[in-house]
Amino acid sequence: MTELAEPLRTTPLLTLTETAAEKIRELIAEDPAEDVSVLRVAVQGGGCSGFQYALGFDRGPQEGDHELELHGVPVVVDPYSAPYLRGASIDFLNGLQESGFKIDNPNVSSACGCGHSFQVPEGEELPEGTSAGGCGSGCSH
Repeated sequence: MTELAEPLRTTPLLTLTETAAEKIRELIAEDPAEDVSVLRVAVQGGGCSGFQYALGFDRGPQEGDHELELHGVPVVVDPYSAPYLRGASIDFLNGLQESGFKIDNPNVSSACGCGHSFQVPEGEELPEGTSAGGCGSGCSH
């Protein structure tokens, strides 16, 4: 009798709404001299809940990065952050109450009031090279 293979993951690593993609393309176009070509999405240790998101522009993928093309936007995720982001969706809100990028992450077990930092279920470890910190400047609630 043979062992059954582990089920294939059907959950996408990351999704991006068309609204977020449009805003990212706009931001990249604002400063063509910066020579940026990809959106880098990462998880870092820190914030009042243990982890925090890092969104930024980069010149390209690095060795080992997961490379995605979402609504015409090249996106890279490092291999340490990928398990914490699997299934997450990035949107851009432009309203009176909330404005900016919003990440909806099914891996989060709890988050601080401002949503800038979060926790995952117990037993999960911080990505290599990071450490948890107290409430930083991103959290004002």
